[in-house]
Amino acid sequence: MISLIGSKEGIAHSFLAFLDPGDIALLPDPGYPAYHVNALIAGAIPYSVPATAETNYEPELDKIPSDILSKAKILFLNYPSNPTGAIASDAFYERAIAFAKTHNILICMDLAYSEVYFEGQRPRSILEFPGGKDVAIEFHTLSKTFNMTGWRIGMAVGNTEAVQILGKIKTNMDSGIFKAIQEAVIPALRHPNDFIEKQNRIYQHRRDIIVDGLNELGWNLAKPKATFYIWAPVPQGKTSEQFTIDLLEQTGILVVPGSGYGKFGEGFFRISITTTEARLSEAIQRLKHHMIRYR
Repeated sequence: MISLIGSKEGIAHSFLAFLDPGDIALLPDPGYPAYHVNALIAGAIPYSVPATAETNYEPELDKIPSDILSKAKILFLNYPSNPTGAIASDAFYERAIAFAKTHNILICMDLAYSEVYFEGQRPRSILEFPGGKDVAIEFHTLSKTFNMTGWRIGMAVGNTEAVQILGKIKTNMDSGIFKAIQEAVIPALRHPNDFIEKQNRIYQHRRDIIVDGLNELGWNLAKPKATFYIWAPVPQGKTSEQFTIDLLEQTGILVVPGSGYGKFGEGFFRISITTTEARLSEAIQRLKHHMIRYR
């Protein structure tokens, strides 16, 4: 294990640790924008792997061309997913591990939202599966689990060699986490369950307010099983960007256009439920007042 100044720092440094200029990074689309940007910073080539609703937001690894695979060195995965809220199936993890072994690719697993889940369906770690520790490094953060956004503390675990290589990069690029913060998070890690269960009940209620409200307005959304995001299609005839701009100007509601998460995010928008139930209810009422409907 190695400590991180937030998981984003570890993710960014992983591109420098595991890629040379000209190498290919396989990245989920839609996906967290930091993957694409940091691949470019490292001089690598980002290759978008579609992960759409038709495949339960699981990338179709068997459709990646052989010439791409010959230069690919890492595969980024993110479950539970930002922005879609999807959870990967056990079968997918098994396929991903076999894929990584066959093509000598390191899986970089972004597990930031592992503790934000509903209906008792706790997401699994790829390291739980046979062979996972052979091919994967996993990034965690305390910001989502314990509301420690801004504290900048996380960790990377998994494949021993990968963790050591990441550590060499970090040793030369940062000076570690402020020790007082490390001491402060120890009680949270020792007694996590009560807090996490309480927090998840709050997020679940907020999720229901938004999903039920949107469905009353013509959407047909299933309730996500994890994360604090709602991923929804924009009304027909509008792009993601056009819809979000119109929504802000008409209602004062700010959401994120799906196009910011990649080519296959176009046609969607993301809602965050990290605000009060009263504000979320107000947002639904504003949508109804301004007659914003899916159809």
